[in-house]
Amino acid sequence: MVHVLTSPRKMISRDKNGMTFDYLTLAALRKKHPAWRLLMADHSPLIASFLHKFFIIPNKRTFSRPDLVSALEDYLYALRQSEGEKAFPRSAEAYLDDWATDDKGWLRKFYPQGSDEVYYDLMPAVEKAVNWLENLVQRPFIGTESRLMTVFELLRQMVEGSESDAEARIRELEKRKQEIERELERVREGHLDLLDDTALKDRFQQINKTARELLSDFREVEYNFRKLDQKVREQIALWEGGKGELLEDFFGERDVIAESDQGKSFNAFWDLLMSPAKQEELSQLLEKVFDLSAVKEMAPDMRLKRIHYDWLEAGEHTQRTVAKLSGQLRRYLDDQAYLENRRIMKLFQSIESRAVLVRNNMPDKNFMELDESFPRLMLPMERPLYKPPVKPVIDEKVTLGDGSEIPSEILYSPVFVDKLRLRGVIQKALQNRDQVTLEDILKASPLEKGLTELVTYLAIAGEDAKARFDDNVKQRVSWTDSLGVTRWAEFPAVIFCR
Repeated sequence: MVHVLTSPRKMISRDKNGMTFDYLTLAALRKKHPAWRLLMADHSPLIASFLHKFFIIPNKRTFSRPDLVSALEDYLYALRQSEGEKAFPRSAEAYLDDWATDDKGWLRKFYPQGSDEVYYDLMPAVEKAVNWLENLVQRPFIGTESRLMTVFELLRQMVEGSESDAEARIRELEKRKQEIERELERVREGHLDLLDDTALKDRFQQINKTARELLSDFREVEYNFRKLDQKVREQIALWEGGKGELLEDFFGERDVIAESDQGKSFNAFWDLLMSPAKQEELSQLLEKVFDLSAVKEMAPDMRLKRIHYDWLEAGEHTQRTVAKLSGQLRRYLDDQAYLENRRIMKLFQSIESRAVLVRNNMPDKNFMELDESFPRLMLPMERPLYKPPVKPVIDEKVTLGDGSEIPSEILYSPVFVDKLRLRGVIQKALQNRDQVTLEDILKASPLEKGLTELVTYLAIAGEDAKARFDDNVKQRVSWTDSLGVTRWAEFPAVIFCR
């Protein structure tokens, strides 16, 4: 830390990341930042512990007002039994309304679209304060090896990823290849390098911390997008210029966010998380890790076993926030079109009312006569010649291409697909797995009714709230029809979840 004295009243300090914090900046943060205000609040232990228990630990994104009021009443009742009735004199509703005010900023109070019930959402500043408080608690075990290995791995990825010399990269890959071959030889000889319990606990602790930090990052990313949404709404409400200028400014904002470091990182993370192969690999790795005896001794939180589903839910909230921007823009365009049509109708009404006023006092008999609004040119050679109408000849008898008649039994043999049976096939595939792709289901149970059966599977996925579509991944399936012809169909990846 380097201190530079610029004046008797101002001391500037720069940390190792180049961040500058002077007295005035910190004084403003102390007054305005919600995280700092939370730490200074009179009932900060109540606020932090309650929000941590009901929002952060279960990764609950929103609560309706009745549910959150009921939870806080139960929490206050338990505290008053030990702290006394006068410890927390206000009601649960009063506390929640106070925490959601602008000068506090710990909860967001809002009405979801299509609902008239109040909901609450946690603000990202609360998670920053809670994370700082968690670091104050003395931990029984502090791992350092896993973090050092993470630093080495990240440095290696940066150096290899920025190396433009093909020969240098080949040498590095050959070196790693030799190391792998030596390790394979040791394993073949029976020498296995196993991690001890301390190393396993160290790495599991690092995984747990990183997984929770990712959930916190999602909430902050969603908050940043919501701030953009608020900015666009205010800009639309106060806009007085042309529609094209607003659209250009709006899409410019969207491009800046999409091309920013935060936007690129979020999109890359989301694409990786939506990969069925990566989800399956992550589920298998978590299953094996939780079966280790060293991990069982730590009594881990079993919710970590399904942390990737919490990531998906948090990511979907962020995606819906971005979708609201497009919805707001669409409503603006619809409103503008409505206002334009309304202005035109007012002009028509004004003309009609003026015509009614002067109908009995016409200024001149022929003042409204007009032959044409523009001169019309009729050249003789442009006039088409007369063509007699052609009477179509309709053959009452319909036959196939080879001359044979169409068999009537085709009309009485429709293809029927048992939707309940297909749902049973999906449930059976999910008995031993948390999720399964439609491609895996079709490999185990091939199509019997061809394209009709495939469409039914897609319809079931569309009705299932837990099923997910990935348009970036294409899957193929084949079947043989009644004529012995092999047919193929390509469809977006479908993931059924338990």
